[in-house]
Amino acid sequence: MAINQNHTFDDLDGVKCAIVEKNASQSRIDFLKPLLEFNGYTVVVVPSPPAKGAAPVPEGETPPPPTSFTIGVTDVTFNPTNALFGRLLRTPSGKIVSPAYWQQKVSEIAEDKPYFS
Repeated sequence: MAINQNHTFDDLDGVKCAIVEKNASQSRIDFLKPLLEFNGYTVVVVPSPPAKGAAPVPEGETPPPPTSFTIGVTDVTFNPTNALFGRLLRTPSGKIVSPAYWQQKVSEIAEDKPYFS
């Protein structure tokens, strides 16, 4: 059970994982997975379950490929909010990951500035 909504965890492929993001697109996975693995986390990605109101797939037909995924890390103490604002994540170039970089609003981090400047 999660302490609060910012620190959720679940079983992904039979492994207890801290949830990084739900309903993530493939491009989001392509961005987050290498970043988290560079920072030493083991990443688990599974297709998100279909919406509760989704129509069932008739027998004999193949279901469509998943369009959204759940991303988790095996370190259940990981919290994305704490990792960002605690300045715990780094890019492969050694710069601290900012919230704007994490949300993919910027493609590069210009310089390391303290948050209070």
